[in-house]
Amino acid sequence: MNAFDMPIGRLAMRCVSHGFGRRAMDIIASLAGLIVLSPLMLLVAVALLLEGGRPVLFVQPRIGAGGQLFRMYKFRKFYPRCDAGGLALTLANDQRMTRVGRFLAFSKMDELPQLWNVLKGEMALVGPRPESLSFAECFRDGYEAVLQYKPGLFGPAQIIFRHEAHFYPRDVEPTVYYKEVLFPAKARIDLSYYGRRTILSDTALIIRGVFIVLGMAADHSAGA
Repeated sequence: MNAFDMPIGRLAMRCVSHGFGRRAMDIIASLAGLIVLSPLMLLVAVALLLEGGRPVLFVQPRIGAGGQLFRMYKFRKFYPRCDAGGLALTLANDQRMTRVGRFLAFSKMDELPQLWNVLKGEMALVGPRPESLSFAECFRDGYEAVLQYKPGLFGPAQIIFRHEAHFYPRDVEPTVYYKEVLFPAKARIDLSYYGRRTILSDTALIIRGVFIVLGMAADHSAGA
């Protein structure tokens, strides 16, 4: 299935080669992460089960490289009864989030299951964040070039917009603000970086991202 088979129109997008070196790094790091972090992930799963029951994982179609859809995995942050057709964004003090979910959102531990997406080759360690179908229409006016690259866990836009949930003005509808302000800003950052990336710069982004999450590096993200 291709996201651009939808009413927004069909795009022919050629993907930039991810490269053998990056793919090898993705496989080794994601496999090691899944093994080493499995006890932590089990604790998170148990906490979610005790707090709200099943499901533990949030699974959603996302737009990958070339506009191809894939199922992205995250730990569930919202109450199970929340409407799947609700707001496609997470806001600060979002009433849909559970207590465990708030901790997962703050620590970014809700992203850990995406190591499986990386291992499968649907995502990479470094790449633009994969958008949901709610924002497929944003990939136009040159921003469709972002889809040349495999989506990832880490990246310059992810670091700069780490506190994105706090960016939304109270007097503007969040979806409109995301489409008109935040998405273009993130796309410009991504296009500026990925056209000149190297394995060394990718590695530096991973290290910086991990250190920021662990509180071991200065967080210079917008709105921090």
